[in-house]
Amino acid sequence: MKTIDPASQSVQDNYKLLIGSIVPRPIAFVTTRSSEGVLNAAPFSFFNIVTANPPMVAVSVQRKPGGVQKDTARNAVSAGEFVVHISDESYVEAINVTAANLPAEESEVVLAGLTPVASQAISVPGVAEARIRMECVLEQALPLGGSAESPACDLLIGRVVRFHIDEALYENGRIDAKALKPVSRLAGSDYAKLGEQFSIERPI
Repeated sequence: MKTIDPASQSVQDNYKLLIGSIVPRPIAFVTTRSSEGVLNAAPFSFFNIVTANPPMVAVSVQRKPGGVQKDTARNAVSAGEFVVHISDESYVEAINVTAANLPAEESEVVLAGLTPVASQAISVPGVAEARIRMECVLEQALPLGGSAESPACDLLIGRVVRFHIDEALYENGRIDAKALKPVSRLAGSDYAKLGEQFSIERPI
């Protein structure tokens, strides 16, 4: 068993250990709108559920060098809302295109050829290609890590105010994971499909 003190190595080395160990990671494909009206989009694999009462999700958006916020965090904080889409096999190539480092005034949605679709409860559009999307109101935005002057990330906690689910996936209040065909993030350029499933009964 190899033991490593994270304080003894670089941020990049710690990053490699984290993304190689915490796998697979679900991918949030997030749309936001800038104050100039540009619809931005990007994938984030530092993503998960916070609570079901009320429904909340969290997306950690890593900052650029020097503590500069990415478009997603800046727009979400400014507008107070964003849309989280569940990434799946049907549009993962387009999602990958949106990871390009574009200027803030250019839309990744346009670049990837995705189709904007109006939201019901918020002003930020989602994309029609996603089979599950969640309209979110920003509950909290927490700058974390790094230093007080230069945080390492923005943790966006969103309260879900609308779920949009493809009817082919939805039955008796549950989601058919096999039909969804979600994709998850591994390390480097690697992704994973759902793979084999198994069940274990939890103890009473």
